[in-house]
Amino acid sequence: MKKLALLLIGLLLVPALFLTSCDRGDDLDDNGSVATPAFTLLKEYMTQNNLDIGNVLTNTNNQKFVVGAPAAADLQTFLDTYYIMDIRSNADFLNAHIEGANNVAFSDILTTAATTSKPILVVCYTGQTACYATALLRLYGYPSTRSLKWGMSGWNALTAGPWNGKIGSKLADGHNNWTHQGAPATLVFDNPTISTTLTDGEAILKQRVEALVAAGFGSVTVSGSDVLNNPSQYFINNYFSEADYSGFGHINGAYRILPLTLGDDSYLGLDPDPNAKVVTYCYTGQTSAVMTACLRVLGYDAYTMTFGMNGIFNTNPSWKTNQWGGDSNPKNLPVITN
Repeated sequence: MKKLALLLIGLLLVPALFLTSCDRGDDLDDNGSVATPAFTLLKEYMTQNNLDIGNVLTNTNNQKFVVGAPAAADLQTFLDTYYIMDIRSNADFLNAHIEGANNVAFSDILTTAATTSKPILVVCYTGQTACYATALLRLYGYPSTRSLKWGMSGWNALTAGPWNGKIGSKLADGHNNWTHQGAPATLVFDNPTISTTLTDGEAILKQRVEALVAAGFGSVTVSGSDVLNNPSQYFINNYFSEADYSGFGHINGAYRILPLTLGDDSYLGLDPDPNAKVVTYCYTGQTSAVMTACLRVLGYDAYTMTFGMNGIFNTNPSWKTNQWGGDSNPKNLPVITN
Protein backbone atom coordinates (compact mmCIF):
# COMPACT_ATOMS: atom_id res chain seq x y z
CA MET A 1 0.00 0.00 0.00
CA LYS A 2 2.86 2.33 0.88
CA LYS A 3 4.55 1.60 -2.47
CA LEU A 4 1.30 2.36 -4.32
CA ALA A 5 0.99 5.72 -2.55
CA LEU A 6 4.56 6.66 -3.48
CA LEU A 7 3.91 5.65 -7.09
CA LEU A 8 0.82 7.86 -7.26
CA ILE A 9 2.71 10.82 -5.78
CA GLY A 10 5.46 10.31 -8.34
CA LEU A 11 2.99 10.23 -11.21
CA LEU A 12 1.46 13.49 -10.00
CA LEU A 13 4.82 15.21 -9.64
CA VAL A 14 6.10 14.37 -13.14
CA PRO A 15 3.70 16.64 -15.10
CA ALA A 16 4.09 19.36 -12.48
CA LEU A 17 7.86 19.35 -12.90
CA PHE A 18 7.48 19.29 -16.66
CA LEU A 19 5.24 22.36 -16.65
CA THR A 20 7.60 24.23 -14.33
CA SER A 21 10.52 23.57 -16.65
CA CYS A 22 8.53 24.79 -19.66
CA ASP A 23 7.50 27.96 -17.84
CA ARG A 24 11.15 28.86 -17.32
CA GLY A 25 11.59 28.88 -21.08
CA ASP A 26 14.82 26.88 -20.84
CA ASP A 27 15.64 25.43 -24.27
CA LEU A 28 18.38 22.85 -24.46
CA ASP A 29 21.24 22.95 -26.93
CA ASP A 30 22.63 19.94 -28.80
CA ASN A 31 24.69 18.96 -25.75
CA GLY A 32 21.71 18.93 -23.43
CA SER A 33 22.75 22.17 -21.70
CA VAL A 34 20.47 25.15 -21.16
CA ALA A 35 20.78 27.34 -24.28
CA THR A 36 21.52 31.06 -24.02
CA PRO A 37 18.33 33.02 -24.91
CA ALA A 38 18.40 34.60 -28.35
CA PHE A 39 17.86 38.07 -26.88
CA THR A 40 20.95 37.68 -24.69
CA LEU A 41 23.04 36.63 -27.69
CA LEU A 42 21.74 39.62 -29.65
CA LYS A 43 22.31 42.06 -26.80
CA GLU A 44 25.86 40.84 -26.24
CA TYR A 45 26.73 41.12 -29.93
CA MET A 46 25.26 44.61 -30.27
CA THR A 47 26.94 46.01 -27.16
CA GLN A 48 30.30 44.47 -28.02
CA ASN A 49 30.28 45.77 -31.61
CA ASN A 50 29.26 49.42 -31.17
CA LEU A 51 25.69 48.71 -32.18
CA ASP A 52 23.92 49.71 -28.99
CA ILE A 53 21.01 52.09 -29.52
CA GLY A 54 23.18 55.10 -28.69
CA ASN A 55 25.64 54.10 -31.43
CA VAL A 56 22.79 53.92 -33.94
CA LEU A 57 21.68 57.42 -33.02
CA THR A 58 25.27 58.73 -33.18
CA ASN A 59 27.97 56.49 -34.65
CA THR A 60 31.54 56.11 -33.42
CA ASN A 61 32.62 58.94 -35.75
CA ASN A 62 30.19 61.23 -33.93
CA GLN A 63 27.86 61.39 -36.94
CA LYS A 64 24.18 61.66 -36.06
CA PHE A 65 21.68 59.59 -37.98
CA VAL A 66 20.41 62.71 -39.75
CA VAL A 67 22.13 65.44 -41.71
CA GLY A 68 20.45 68.64 -42.82
CA ALA A 69 20.30 69.90 -46.37
CA PRO A 70 23.53 71.82 -47.14
CA ALA A 71 24.05 75.49 -47.79
CA ALA A 72 24.06 76.31 -51.50
CA ALA A 73 27.82 76.92 -51.40
CA ASP A 74 28.40 73.39 -50.05
CA LEU A 75 26.04 71.60 -52.40
CA GLN A 76 28.61 70.00 -54.71
CA THR A 77 30.70 68.65 -51.85
CA PHE A 78 27.51 67.24 -50.33
CA LEU A 79 26.54 65.53 -53.59
CA ASP A 80 30.04 64.10 -54.06
CA THR A 81 30.13 62.69 -50.53
CA TYR A 82 27.08 60.46 -50.57
CA TYR A 83 25.47 57.65 -52.48
CA ILE A 84 21.95 59.08 -52.42
CA MET A 85 19.21 56.50 -52.02
CA ASP A 86 15.79 58.07 -52.68
CA ILE A 87 13.13 55.66 -51.42
CA ARG A 88 10.06 57.63 -52.56
CA SER A 89 7.72 56.34 -55.26
CA ASN A 90 9.08 56.30 -58.78
CA ALA A 91 6.48 58.87 -59.90
CA ASP A 92 7.51 61.37 -57.24
CA PHE A 93 11.17 60.67 -57.87
CA LEU A 94 10.75 61.44 -61.56
CA ASN A 95 8.78 64.57 -60.75
CA ALA A 96 11.63 66.07 -58.70
CA HIS A 97 14.78 64.58 -57.19
CA ILE A 98 18.29 65.48 -56.08
CA GLU A 99 20.96 65.38 -58.78
CA GLY A 100 22.66 61.98 -58.85
CA ALA A 101 20.08 60.34 -56.58
CA ASN A 102 19.11 56.70 -57.15
CA ASN A 103 15.49 55.62 -56.84
CA VAL A 104 15.46 52.52 -54.63
CA ALA A 105 12.49 50.57 -53.27
CA PHE A 106 12.52 50.27 -49.46
CA SER A 107 12.64 46.48 -49.80
CA ASP A 108 15.91 46.79 -51.77
CA ILE A 109 17.90 49.03 -49.41
CA LEU A 110 20.15 46.23 -48.11
CA THR A 111 21.06 44.81 -51.51
CA THR A 112 21.59 48.30 -52.94
CA ALA A 113 23.79 49.34 -50.01
CA ALA A 114 26.15 46.49 -50.86
CA THR A 115 26.85 48.02 -54.30
CA THR A 116 28.55 51.23 -53.09
CA SER A 117 31.60 52.13 -51.03
CA LYS A 118 30.33 55.66 -50.36
CA PRO A 119 28.47 56.71 -47.22
CA ILE A 120 24.76 56.33 -47.89
CA LEU A 121 22.23 59.15 -47.64
CA VAL A 122 18.62 57.95 -47.47
CA VAL A 123 15.97 60.37 -48.72
CA CYS A 124 12.18 60.15 -48.38
CA TYR A 125 9.29 62.65 -48.15
CA THR A 126 9.58 63.84 -44.54
CA GLY A 127 12.66 62.08 -43.15
CA GLN A 128 10.67 59.56 -41.10
CA THR A 129 10.82 56.51 -43.38
CA ALA A 130 14.43 57.39 -44.22
CA CYS A 131 15.36 57.44 -40.53
CA TYR A 132 13.81 54.00 -40.05
CA ALA A 133 15.82 52.75 -43.04
CA THR A 134 18.97 54.45 -41.76
CA ALA A 135 18.73 52.68 -38.42
CA LEU A 136 18.31 49.30 -40.10
CA LEU A 137 21.25 49.98 -42.43
CA ARG A 138 23.48 51.05 -39.54
CA LEU A 139 22.58 47.89 -37.65
CA TYR A 140 23.25 45.77 -40.73
CA GLY A 141 26.81 46.98 -41.14
CA TYR A 142 26.64 50.41 -42.75
CA PRO A 143 27.36 52.71 -39.78
CA SER A 144 28.02 55.80 -41.92
CA THR A 145 24.49 55.81 -43.33
CA ARG A 146 22.52 58.99 -42.66
CA SER A 147 19.10 60.30 -43.58
CA LEU A 148 18.23 63.70 -45.01
CA LYS A 149 16.60 65.66 -42.20
CA TRP A 150 13.02 66.64 -43.09
CA GLY A 151 13.35 64.58 -46.30
CA MET A 152 12.69 66.24 -49.64
CA SER A 153 10.41 68.65 -47.75
CA GLY A 154 13.52 70.37 -46.45
CA TRP A 155 15.31 70.45 -49.80
CA ASN A 156 13.07 72.67 -51.89
CA ALA A 157 9.70 74.38 -51.49
CA LEU A 158 8.46 72.44 -54.54
CA THR A 159 8.74 69.19 -52.56
CA ALA A 160 7.68 70.51 -49.13
CA GLY A 161 4.07 69.39 -49.39
CA PRO A 162 4.25 66.33 -47.12
CA TRP A 163 5.45 68.38 -44.14
CA ASN A 164 3.44 71.50 -44.86
CA GLY A 165 0.28 69.41 -44.79
CA LYS A 166 0.96 68.00 -41.31
CA ILE A 167 1.72 71.07 -39.18
CA GLY A 168 -0.19 73.81 -37.44
CA SER A 169 -2.36 71.33 -35.58
CA LYS A 170 -3.66 72.19 -32.14
CA LEU A 171 -4.86 68.69 -31.36
CA ALA A 172 -3.13 68.69 -27.97
CA ASP A 173 -3.95 72.27 -26.98
CA GLY A 174 -6.47 72.02 -24.15
CA HIS A 175 -6.90 68.27 -24.63
CA ASN A 176 -7.80 66.28 -21.51
CA ASN A 177 -4.90 63.91 -22.18
CA TRP A 178 -2.28 66.67 -22.43
CA THR A 179 -0.56 67.35 -19.12
CA HIS A 180 2.41 69.03 -17.44
CA GLN A 181 2.60 66.51 -14.61
CA GLY A 182 5.85 64.72 -13.82
CA ALA A 183 6.74 61.45 -15.49
CA PRO A 184 5.42 58.23 -13.93
CA ALA A 185 7.98 56.11 -12.07
CA THR A 186 9.96 53.89 -14.43
CA LEU A 187 9.13 50.21 -14.02
CA VAL A 188 11.47 47.26 -14.48
CA PHE A 189 10.44 44.47 -16.85
CA ASP A 190 12.00 41.28 -18.18
CA ASN A 191 13.87 40.92 -21.46
CA PRO A 192 11.85 40.50 -24.64
CA THR A 193 11.60 37.01 -26.09
CA ILE A 194 13.01 36.42 -29.57
CA SER A 195 12.00 33.30 -31.48
CA THR A 196 14.75 31.95 -33.74
CA THR A 197 16.70 28.77 -34.36
CA LEU A 198 19.93 30.76 -34.78
CA THR A 199 22.54 30.69 -32.03
CA ASP A 200 24.88 33.46 -33.16
CA GLY A 201 24.29 37.10 -32.22
CA GLU A 202 25.38 38.54 -35.56
CA ALA A 203 23.25 36.09 -37.51
CA ILE A 204 20.22 36.87 -35.32
CA LEU A 205 20.71 40.60 -35.89
CA LYS A 206 20.93 40.23 -39.66
CA GLN A 207 17.91 37.94 -39.75
CA ARG A 208 15.81 40.42 -37.81
CA VAL A 209 16.92 43.44 -39.86
CA GLU A 210 16.15 41.59 -43.09
CA ALA A 211 12.67 40.72 -41.83
CA LEU A 212 11.96 44.35 -40.90
CA VAL A 213 13.15 45.61 -44.28
CA ALA A 214 10.85 43.10 -45.99
CA ALA A 215 7.91 44.23 -43.81
CA GLY A 216 8.36 47.95 -44.64
CA PHE A 217 7.67 51.08 -42.62
CA GLY A 218 3.90 51.50 -42.81
CA SER A 219 3.11 48.74 -40.32
CA VAL A 220 5.13 50.37 -37.51
CA THR A 221 3.45 53.79 -37.48
CA VAL A 222 0.64 55.23 -35.37
CA SER A 223 -0.96 58.67 -35.64
CA GLY A 224 -0.51 61.31 -32.99
CA SER A 225 -4.27 61.79 -32.76
CA ASP A 226 -4.82 58.13 -31.91
CA VAL A 227 -2.12 58.09 -29.22
CA LEU A 228 -3.43 61.36 -27.78
CA ASN A 229 -7.03 60.17 -27.72
CA ASN A 230 -6.27 56.66 -26.48
CA PRO A 231 -3.10 56.76 -24.36
CA SER A 232 -4.13 53.77 -22.25
CA GLN A 233 -3.88 51.55 -25.34
CA TYR A 234 -0.14 52.21 -25.63
CA PHE A 235 3.03 52.05 -23.59
CA ILE A 236 4.22 55.58 -24.40
CA ASN A 237 7.81 56.77 -24.19
CA ASN A 238 8.45 60.47 -24.71
CA TYR A 239 11.83 61.34 -26.25
CA PHE A 240 11.97 65.04 -25.32
CA SER A 241 14.64 66.66 -23.19
CA GLU A 242 13.70 66.89 -19.52
CA ALA A 243 13.08 70.63 -19.85
CA ASP A 244 10.77 70.15 -22.84
CA TYR A 245 8.91 67.27 -21.20
CA SER A 246 7.62 69.69 -18.57
CA GLY A 247 7.77 72.89 -20.64
CA PHE A 248 5.92 71.59 -23.71
CA GLY A 249 3.70 69.27 -21.74
CA HIS A 250 3.22 65.68 -22.86
CA ILE A 251 0.67 62.96 -23.45
CA ASN A 252 -0.77 61.73 -20.17
CA GLY A 253 1.01 58.66 -18.82
CA ALA A 254 4.04 59.04 -21.11
CA TYR A 255 7.25 57.76 -19.59
CA ARG A 256 10.55 59.50 -20.22
CA ILE A 257 13.15 56.75 -20.55
CA LEU A 258 16.05 58.67 -22.05
CA PRO A 259 18.71 57.78 -22.90
CA LEU A 260 17.55 54.27 -23.64
CA THR A 261 20.35 51.76 -24.20
CA LEU A 262 21.28 48.13 -23.72
CA GLY A 263 24.55 48.84 -21.97
CA ASP A 264 22.98 50.46 -18.91
CA ASP A 265 19.90 48.20 -18.88
CA SER A 266 17.60 51.23 -19.19
CA TYR A 267 15.76 49.33 -21.93
CA LEU A 268 14.25 47.22 -19.12
CA GLY A 269 11.90 50.13 -18.47
CA LEU A 270 9.93 49.12 -21.57
CA ASP A 271 7.15 46.55 -21.51
CA PRO A 272 8.22 43.46 -23.54
CA ASP A 273 4.71 42.02 -23.82
CA PRO A 274 4.12 41.06 -27.49
CA ASN A 275 0.95 43.18 -27.48
CA ALA A 276 2.19 46.13 -25.42
CA LYS A 277 2.38 48.59 -28.36
CA VAL A 278 5.43 50.53 -27.22
CA VAL A 279 5.14 53.87 -29.00
CA THR A 280 7.95 56.43 -29.05
CA TYR A 281 7.29 60.06 -29.83
CA CYS A 282 9.74 62.90 -30.33
CA TYR A 283 9.65 66.32 -31.99
CA THR A 284 9.54 65.32 -35.66
CA GLY A 285 8.95 61.57 -35.89
CA GLN A 286 12.51 61.10 -37.11
CA THR A 287 14.26 60.10 -33.87
CA SER A 288 11.26 57.97 -32.93
CA ALA A 289 11.60 56.13 -36.26
CA VAL A 290 15.19 55.21 -35.35
CA MET A 291 14.17 54.10 -31.87
CA THR A 292 11.34 52.01 -33.30
CA ALA A 293 13.70 50.21 -35.69
CA CYS A 294 16.08 49.40 -32.84
CA LEU A 295 13.32 48.24 -30.51
CA ARG A 296 11.71 46.04 -33.15
CA VAL A 297 15.06 44.39 -33.81
CA LEU A 298 15.25 43.70 -30.07
CA GLY A 299 11.85 42.04 -30.01
CA TYR A 300 9.53 44.80 -28.79
CA ASP A 301 6.11 45.49 -30.30
CA ALA A 302 7.31 49.00 -31.14
CA TYR A 303 5.76 51.89 -33.07
CA THR A 304 6.65 55.44 -34.02
CA MET A 305 4.21 58.33 -33.66
CA THR A 306 4.25 60.02 -37.04
CA PHE A 307 5.25 63.70 -37.24
CA GLY A 308 5.90 63.76 -33.50
CA MET A 309 5.15 66.93 -31.55
CA ASN A 310 4.82 68.86 -34.82
CA GLY A 311 1.80 66.78 -35.74
CA ILE A 312 -0.20 67.39 -32.57
CA PHE A 313 0.91 70.75 -31.17
CA ASN A 314 3.11 72.64 -33.65
CA THR A 315 1.84 75.94 -32.22
CA ASN A 316 3.11 75.19 -28.69
CA PRO A 317 4.71 78.42 -27.43
CA SER A 318 7.70 76.56 -25.92
CA TRP A 319 9.22 75.61 -29.30
CA LYS A 320 12.88 76.50 -29.85
CA THR A 321 14.26 73.91 -32.28
CA ASN A 322 12.91 71.26 -34.67
CA GLN A 323 9.70 73.20 -35.28
CA TRP A 324 8.62 72.93 -38.89
CA GLY A 325 7.63 76.38 -40.09
CA GLY A 326 9.52 77.95 -37.17
CA ASP A 327 13.29 77.38 -37.06
CA SER A 328 12.99 74.77 -39.86
CA ASN A 329 11.79 75.51 -43.38
CA PRO A 330 12.52 74.23 -46.90
CA LYS A 331 15.65 75.48 -48.64
CA ASN A 332 15.87 76.46 -52.26
CA LEU A 333 18.27 73.77 -53.50
CA PRO A 334 18.03 72.55 -57.10
CA VAL A 335 16.08 69.49 -58.17
CA ILE A 336 16.05 67.47 -61.36
CA THR A 337 12.59 67.43 -62.95
CA ASN A 338 11.18 65.46 -65.86
